[in-house]
Amino acid sequence: MKLDSADKAERFAALHGQPRAFVIANAWDAGSARLLAGLGFDALATSSGASAAVLGRRDGRITREDSLALVRAVVEATALPVSADLENGFGPSTQTVTETIRMAAEAGLVGGSIEDFSGDKEQPIYDLGHAAERIAAAAEAARALPFRFTLTARAENFLHGRADLDDTIRRLQAYERAGADVLFAPGLPDLPSVRAVCAALSRPVNFMAGIRGRSFDLAALEAAGVRRVSLATSLYRAAMTGLLEAAREVRENGRFGYLDRSLTTAELNAFLREER
Repeated sequence: MKLDSADKAERFAALHGQPRAFVIANAWDAGSARLLAGLGFDALATSSGASAAVLGRRDGRITREDSLALVRAVVEATALPVSADLENGFGPSTQTVTETIRMAAEAGLVGGSIEDFSGDKEQPIYDLGHAAERIAAAAEAARALPFRFTLTARAENFLHGRADLDDTIRRLQAYERAGADVLFAPGLPDLPSVRAVCAALSRPVNFMAGIRGRSFDLAALEAAGVRRVSLATSLYRAAMTGLLEAAREVRENGRFGYLDRSLTTAELNAFLREER
């Protein structure tokens, strides 16, 4: 059964208030969205890296229009609430960020993240004052919507050569004060860092599982205070790993053993049935 944005929005917000942490699974097209929904996940997200890769590009190399086109396919595929990786709002100005939140809602999203990565190699992270203003603008745009839009603010230090936990916490605290509903610092190196971030904030924290050596099991993350776990590009990379291994087997060995490890057409079709 399809639900409208208001219903999805309330369901999504409620997931963050549960006593247990939940996993939000990152889809990259309608087919992956239906498979993940069929497995019983409660909500879906998109990944900027996977969205770009679907178009044959690297992360950060697609336009807002490209991103939202993929978002619409994911949103329309299931009745689950969907939150999107909206990168840095697709521009430095608060006006652009405001427009992005409005367009995201129009595309059917009930949540989205805005990061403080500038895209500038010389100064990859926005100054804290400007970064907080951008989150405040996003929060204001979200509150003006006719339904509850869950805004996630991302502090990108650890992904861009700034392994400064104290600064990361200061940034997340500023974004919380600016109105973010969920806080997120991808790339935290260990569980003590995760615990420190969660202890410093009063709103739900998202953890990204997707980096070797920096991805911890759900029970440990929940004990550290995490309320939501996202999977970034990891499911897409896992799918592409399967493609690479199968194609290599054919190309290099002339064998088709991957067929014995693959879903049958009937099994795949069971996930792709039309929703009512």
